[in-house]
Amino acid sequence: MHQISIPLKDNGRAPISIGFLLLPGFPMACLSSVIEPLRAANEISGRDMFSWTLVSENGARVCSSARIEFDVDAALSDLPQVDFLVILSEPDGVLSDLKAATGKLRYLSRHGTTLCAVSGGVFPLARSGVLDGQTCSVHWLYRTTFEIEFPQIDITDDVIAITDRCCTASGAASAFDLALHMVEATLGSAIMTEVACWFQHSAIRNPDIPQKTPTFQTDDTADHLPNIVSGAIALFSENLAFPLTTREVARQVGVSARHLERSFRQTLGQSPAEYYRQLRLRTARQLVIHTQETLTSIAYAVGYANAAAMSRRYAEQFGSTPRNDRQAHNRFRVTRGVA
Repeated sequence: MHQISIPLKDNGRAPISIGFLLLPGFPMACLSSVIEPLRAANEISGRDMFSWTLVSENGARVCSSARIEFDVDAALSDLPQVDFLVILSEPDGVLSDLKAATGKLRYLSRHGTTLCAVSGGVFPLARSGVLDGQTCSVHWLYRTTFEIEFPQIDITDDVIAITDRCCTASGAASAFDLALHMVEATLGSAIMTEVACWFQHSAIRNPDIPQKTPTFQTDDTADHLPNIVSGAIALFSENLAFPLTTREVARQVGVSARHLERSFRQTLGQSPAEYYRQLRLRTARQLVIHTQETLTSIAYAVGYANAAAMSRRYAEQFGSTPRNDRQAHNRFRVTRGVA
């Protein structure tokens, strides 16, 4: 495995300070996935090479997605200069004082802090404007939502994206990989490998490894499907707003429509059209829950002529209407915020 370029001060010889900005509802696994390998690296090396500080926007304790509350060490406004600031959040996470928080993030970035985000943390980081002109890794579950809100930001399906200003990781496992690369860049490959073995983390992934994505009606991932099926799924994903016919998809993957039908039924137990419809509706559900786009706009985005047509199919698929799902999700967010 080749060593990747992670921005480290003093060629990695000096201790590395890391701040974790926790927003309400942040995924707890993402926090431990970064801290634990760094903690182990300190223990194995016998040096306090990595130190970390928990931060919230206002210094108050923060409740994670698992309903476990965390006390923090500082408010964002009081955070001193650190080498890395990692933002952890759900996709709906917002900074209550966006102007002040953005000013602090930009100040840290200008003075040498590498800003990072894991999973849903890319959303508040993108809203600060820091990711404009950068390439970032976005979890496959949030990709469509992110593209609609931030069309000016380049997205990669790779598990990690590293630029000279920012690091982004698609999820908790990717955050663990990012931490391992930080250990390698600072303490060397031998200690990095030992840390990975401590946690039985058998596959140390480079940033340019594509994310694993699930398929419907099967327990396998898309990259393990026959080429014909995976190629068709890729075309489906790229053509949500203007759906292609089965015949057109078959032509583009180089087989007959009948052959494509047979391959889908043998592999996934359903027709290409059925799979395509489910994909469009699952994308619609992401947009219903994680954005404030109108139902008409969402319908257009997933290839329906109007909101009524989409809502009928949506209710058949999920047992609830888009409007009810959005109201329930918003009610959940308010309740959690109060708690």
